Amino acid sequence: MDNANDDFSRGCAWQRGRYLPVDQASIPITDWGFLRSDATYDVVTVWQGAFFRLDAHLDRFFESCRRFRLDPGRSRDEVAQILAGCVRRAGLRESYVEMIVTRGQPPWGSRDPRQAANQFHAFAVPYVWIANEDQRRRGLHVIVSDVHRIPPSSVDPRAKNYHWNDLTMGLLGALDAGGDTVLLSDAAGNVVEGPGFNVFAVVDGTLVTPAEGVLEGITRRTVIELAQSLGIPVALRPLPAGELRGAQEAFLSSSGGGVLPVTRVDGQAVGSGAVGPLTQRLLQAYWDLHRDPRYSTPVEY
Repeated sequence: MDNANDDFSRGCAWQRGRYLPVDQASIPITDWGFLRSDATYDVVTVWQGAFFRLDAHLDRFFESCRRFRLDPGRSRDEVAQILAGCVRRAGLRESYVEMIVTRGQPPWGSRDPRQAANQFHAFAVPYVWIANEDQRRRGLHVIVSDVHRIPPSSVDPRAKNYHWNDLTMGLLGALDAGGDTVLLSDAAGNVVEGPGFNVFAVVDGTLVTPAEGVLEGITRRTVIELAQSLGIPVALRPLPAGELRGAQEAFLSSSGGGVLPVTRVDGQAVGSGAVGPLTQRLLQAYWDLHRDPRYSTPVEY
């Protein structure tokens, strides 16, 4: 339930059994989600009044909960209804919608995470682009950071998490160096991922994306499926930083913008230095797919 006087114009959240304006949503300071980044989450988008690939995002969300031993306390259908309720109350036709489970707080004096009552949260805000219009038009300048991504043996990247200090430090360095965003590498010098996105490169006509040490993004999956349907060869394998710099084309994939062209890496032009034809083709195909009813779940406003 919610208050009839609530103003959802900036977005809507769901917490502790009720909807409320997103600006009023909060997490207790003693919740381990805040104190220890002990949480998981997922982000699904709404475009032209419909969720895009909601089932895939729910699959990953519940799998992330399983991996981190977190319990949302709600079924898939209940989570989907709460997400739709947030979007509907905010009146958003294009939206960035997040579902979260935090560890909660165990009894005082206990360090046993099994004793904590896990907490489910959700919110919907206007659609978020991780690259602005000018960056999308000219292509992004990406810096490959000296900061290494947390290894999968420490934090499983296949489960979405808030262990972002490596990404944040890398991003600060990239921005200080004049880049638009950052890619982190592993200890072997292979690029893996950036803050909220996967990376692709066109190498000798093949679309290459890292296979290990990355979140298996839903947008990444969509791009791979689109490329295969278009007859474009795809390789999931290590992507050395030097190979990325020498690629014919490169782009990022994220729910916050779909296919985002990369035209410079570490100050050097990628290919011709312009957005490439294969990138353009996949970018158009990605947005066209949003009209496919197989992947769309309309919101009942």
